[in-house]
Amino acid sequence: MPHSCGELSINNTGQDVVLMGWVQKRRDHGGVIFLDLRDRSGVVQVVVSPDSDEPSFEKAATVRAEFVVAVEGQVQRRPSGTENPQMATGEIEVAADELEILNAARALPFYPGDAEGVDEALRLRYRYLDLRRPEFWHIFTMRQRAASI
Repeated sequence: MPHSCGELSINNTGQDVVLMGWVQKRRDHGGVIFLDLRDRSGVVQVVVSPDSDEPSFEKAATVRAEFVVAVEGQVQRRPSGTENPQMATGEIEVAADELEILNAARALPFYPGDAEGVDEALRLRYRYLDLRRPEFWHIFTMRQRAASI
């Protein structure tokens, strides 16, 4: 059963998880690729190493922002000094055993994280991108809670 990115914590260390979401950012650090994977619940860092699965590493090298991927791996504590206090999941990362690209993304007119300052007409035309922003998810969940009272 898939897990949610933002709901993982230090308590999940050692557990095998399946995550699906949008790639927010990809960083290649010479032999290890880091993906910030986002779903509606939050963001978690995924580490893809050629030691764990060479085909997955090759796929991760082709991934760009807003690709949709599925990751199977194990939750582990981040090495000392690499924790990110700005992230709710900043104490952990997921070491990928397998990565599958579910949908490749073309170059986008703007990225959900960089929507500030984008012309409103462009944002309305591509509103499905705007709806991926956390601010909108918060508004929708609050509205849903109010409607269900």
